[in-house]
Amino acid sequence: MSASSPADFPPPGGPPEGGWIDASVLLAPGTPEWPGDTPYACGWTARIAGGSSVNLSSFTLSPHVGTHADAPLHVDDAWAASDALPAAAYVGACVVLDVSDLAAGAAADGPGAIERAELDARARAQGVALHGAARLLLRTGRTVADGRFPDAWPWLTPSCVRSLAAAGLRLLGVDAPSVDARESRDLATHRALFAASAHNLENLDLRAAPPGGYELVAPPLRLAGLDGAPVRALLRPTAAAPARSR
Repeated sequence: MSASSPADFPPPGGPPEGGWIDASVLLAPGTPEWPGDTPYACGWTARIAGGSSVNLSSFTLSPHVGTHADAPLHVDDAWAASDALPAAAYVGACVVLDVSDLAAGAAADGPGAIERAELDARARAQGVALHGAARLLLRTGRTVADGRFPDAWPWLTPSCVRSLAAAGLRLLGVDAPSVDARESRDLATHRALFAASAHNLENLDLRAAPPGGYELVAPPLRLAGLDGAPVRALLRPTAAAPARSR
């Protein structure tokens, strides 16, 4: 199977039948992986054209390529693996909040950190009901969905995450490659989420999802013993969500 270039990655289209928006990054040869991670690769085990009765394909990848959920094991050897991820955390009402105009930073102590007061101000300005939300998806505008790995992105501070979790947050999703800053070594935002029994989604494609309320369906694959799992993320606007921009 041939590799893809960034130009081959499709822009977001209209929502599928039933109003669902596919918020998953397309997995294909060339889908950007975290630098140094195992990329997506695929091939054929058998082909009808070669005399087989069926076509059989195979693929390899890190569970962190494309849209995925991290398991707590990703940041701590003593924490739970991918098969313990609770499907219910990834299914249900959510809100999308746009922070794409905020400064991005690669270092955990540099620009890009979002505190709770800034997040609340954004939610009020965008008409998003953030208080008590169980699932929050951040649209940073720095996404591998366009075929390029971003240099930096905004992220929530650990104290912001702890405040949200205390108010009922169960899931934080981002369109960026990580809920932490790119150069973070302690992954403090990951740790704050998992310590509060909350979870994450990374590498979402939120280009077709403006701020507002949605129904989310994004359960991780049931894979044993890994530090993460791929997901297929779908969003459907609720009555309170604004019309999708064209």
